[in-house]
Amino acid sequence: MSEASPTLEKIVSLAKRRGFVFPTSDIYGGLANSYDYGPMGTELLKNIRDLWWKYFITTRPDMVGLQSQILQHPQTWVASGHVEAFHDPLIEDKVTHKRYRVDHIIETWLSQNTTVLNLEMIVVENMSLKEMAAFITKHKIKSPDGNELSEPKQFSLLFETQIGSVAGEKSTVYMRGETAQGIFTNFKNVLDSTRVQLPFGIGNIGTSFRNEVTTGQFVFRTLEFELAEIEYFFDPEKEDWKKIMTQWKNEMWQFATKTLGIQENNLKWRQHTDKERSHYSLDTWDLDYKYPFGYKELWGLAYRTDFDLKQHQKHSGQNLEYIDPQTQKKFLPHVIEPAVGVARLFLMILCDAYWEDKKNNRTVLKLKPSLAPYKAAVFPLAKNKPELVEKARKIFDELSKKYHVAWDERSSIGKRYLYQDEIGTPYCITVDYETLEDGTVTIRDRDTTEQIRLPMTELADYLRNRVK
Repeated sequence: MSEASPTLEKIVSLAKRRGFVFPTSDIYGGLANSYDYGPMGTELLKNIRDLWWKYFITTRPDMVGLQSQILQHPQTWVASGHVEAFHDPLIEDKVTHKRYRVDHIIETWLSQNTTVLNLEMIVVENMSLKEMAAFITKHKIKSPDGNELSEPKQFSLLFETQIGSVAGEKSTVYMRGETAQGIFTNFKNVLDSTRVQLPFGIGNIGTSFRNEVTTGQFVFRTLEFELAEIEYFFDPEKEDWKKIMTQWKNEMWQFATKTLGIQENNLKWRQHTDKERSHYSLDTWDLDYKYPFGYKELWGLAYRTDFDLKQHQKHSGQNLEYIDPQTQKKFLPHVIEPAVGVARLFLMILCDAYWEDKKNNRTVLKLKPSLAPYKAAVFPLAKNKPELVEKARKIFDELSKKYHVAWDERSSIGKRYLYQDEIGTPYCITVDYETLEDGTVTIRDRDTTEQIRLPMTELADYLRNRVK
């Protein structure tokens, strides 16, 4: 990897230039905190989802999957506490009327005034709204545009919308702020329709929405995003919740470092303080990654006790108890939740894989082959030589039955290599004149740029052992 971490500007530039991420509605000037994923980004996202699903769901006998709706009965969000407690502290520039997260305003000011407050040991996460307001007043903190700020207020993160076609008969509903509630409201359905027994987990990947106002962090914080969440249910009288938390911390770390190939020195654990922890949690840990804008939450791990099932049982009037098949004991299971934003995994992977190869004057995405949008690229040395194109096309057709393979016959071989390096393609296969003589092709390794010759008949086996 490069000696210095890439800047966010470099990541954003590469992402747009090579078709990973585009600003939403770009031709109209974009939309704040909103992005579209281009051809390369779509493939990378799919690979992330597939690897997550395989690692945490399909290869475990104690896990099942679920896909819930974005729009759910509004009482779902009343019961969960989101309607009342799902807020961010916001503050407004009195001149421009731009809104900002109060904690982010204070954190930025602290980073610029470290010598002034080197003895105060301010922990912004522990500050109440009243304390943040007093801090801003005391230190005369201004907006990013240098203007006075309003009194901070709590701002709901839930998006409201309405269903119904007749005026006056429409009902207010919420676009889900997390996928977890779809798991809790379907808990009894899963019990009744499968043979799962405690301890077991239910996983869900899906789109969620939050009325974010923070800008400037690319896809890290957006209005619309995907969450990959698991609710792991257990009997607190039989299982030690601290032991289960440790097991999940190990699994999350292994997935990030081994499956995704992330450098361990860019990851660290952080436990939430009592004031910072969500209303439903007894203990919460964040797996933080060192993004270009500092260590930020990648993955959350929370012990939600039986809060959610208890709330939904109370508000719905439905019995959600689990019956122990051995003892016939009836109770509400407790739950531990590992939850990660897929876009945060995506951004982490781009940042961690970004490498500026000074020696060869190139930019490379050192993606694990299992993550790479293309596993290999096939080139005919010259596109105006039918015999070369025919051989190359035959290789492409055969390999594409098993792998996602790129076809490229544009420009020089050197430029084709550089393009594939920037999108993370691990291997480039070139059909040249020697191929016509002995049936061998050139294979170039993305990371080392080393090239070897290999018989066409051995290509499938060569890739099979390298692009898992």
